[in-house]
Amino acid sequence: MLARLIITNLFLHIAFCKECYWNSCPYVLFGGKTLYDDVRGDIRDITDLKVPQKWTSFFYRRNVLEQQRSNGLDDMGPIKPSLALCVVGVFVLVYFSLWKGVRSTGKVVWVTALAPYVVLLILLARGVTLPGATEGIRYYLTPEWHKLLNSKVWIDAASQIFFSLGPGFGTLLALSSYNKFNNNCYRDALITSSINCLTSFLAGFVIFSVLGYMAHVQNKSIEEVGLEGPGLVFIVYPEAIATMTGSVFWAIIFFLMLITLGLDSTFGGLEAVTTALCDEYPRVLGRHRELFVAFLCLFIYICALPTTTYGGVYLVDLLNVYGPGLAILFVVFAEAAGVCWVYGVDRFSEDVRSMLGHTPGWFWRACWSYISPVFLLVLFVFSVLAHEEMLGGEYTYPSWSITVGWVMTGTTVSCIPLYILYKLLITPGSLKNRIRTITQPEETTIPPVDPSLCNL
Repeated sequence: MLARLIITNLFLHIAFCKECYWNSCPYVLFGGKTLYDDVRGDIRDITDLKVPQKWTSFFYRRNVLEQQRSNGLDDMGPIKPSLALCVVGVFVLVYFSLWKGVRSTGKVVWVTALAPYVVLLILLARGVTLPGATEGIRYYLTPEWHKLLNSKVWIDAASQIFFSLGPGFGTLLALSSYNKFNNNCYRDALITSSINCLTSFLAGFVIFSVLGYMAHVQNKSIEEVGLEGPGLVFIVYPEAIATMTGSVFWAIIFFLMLITLGLDSTFGGLEAVTTALCDEYPRVLGRHRELFVAFLCLFIYICALPTTTYGGVYLVDLLNVYGPGLAILFVVFAEAAGVCWVYGVDRFSEDVRSMLGHTPGWFWRACWSYISPVFLLVLFVFSVLAHEEMLGGEYTYPSWSITVGWVMTGTTVSCIPLYILYKLLITPGSLKNRIRTITQPEETTIPPVDPSLCNL
């Protein structure tokens, strides 16, 4: 997400010009050169000028990313200054939004959470009036049932839910820790999930109405026009915007929307880390939250610098697969299994009753005990088996990078069994007594429930 946010900042800067440069080659000025100047003497990359890619793809790959200056992960090249500067801008915004805790973050989120809906509605109103939009929307609403047999579809869908809702990342735990004990978690879960699904459904109309328009303009099928991942955001949609009347305005609000969405995700991820460590070490970190957040932002900035190199896009793709992509499925499975199989669904249901005044029904208990853990475990297994397919693309990753990727996944996944082993080793008694001891919940004092607060 951070890498996409960096590129979006750069696109927004370019969008403030008098025209959308990414669709006006050969006079695409960037650093005082045209694309023709950039290509001169580099005949081996002249195939980038094929008509199907058009200038938008050319601009994204050769001017924004400048991939031609890198030979892949073996030679990523130096840091691209403009991208590194965008990272600075991102973390300045993030720091001043987080340094005072949820008090400052809450005020910023009112803007970053609501502004995208305004922009989505504006873009939808514009998209449905474009020629060919009807065909795009019809394509969007027509299901292809045979793709349900493809494991990659389920993996992508699960990853999308995890990244949009945030289970397993600690964000929900961190933010919910500020709620009152009797907060209606049922209502929050239903509202959040429903809004997330409806937002994705609405965004589909925005995207596919424009894809239908592009297919109409280029006299192609939607399959030929559409791309997935960053290509859709930074190639197809900007190309469509460049053909509209008032293209600069549409480009600005589109990239502003992407920035607010990216900032929202960044806020949540960093707030989870900050809250957890400040609560764990209140005397050291809690008292100096401003300095700690500054140090955390600086540390992540340094870690993000390799993604701003000319070959950073290859690193980003590798991290997307082997970073949170695989590990998060196992982490969430471990959470679900730990709560319902170790802690016990009956004990967990009793905790919910003490909060809300009533016991969860059979549907929720079945989801917690069987459906969710089994589904997550199956998805994790399929993700491991299909990891090479998930990398995809034209670039062939070196074998050492795949090894590094598995090490990243392994370090994340292994934290859970290693901590269990650690607790077993430091707990006195026989093996049976140790297992019984570490699987017993800690004693907590639960305040009495107030019936007036239970409004579900």
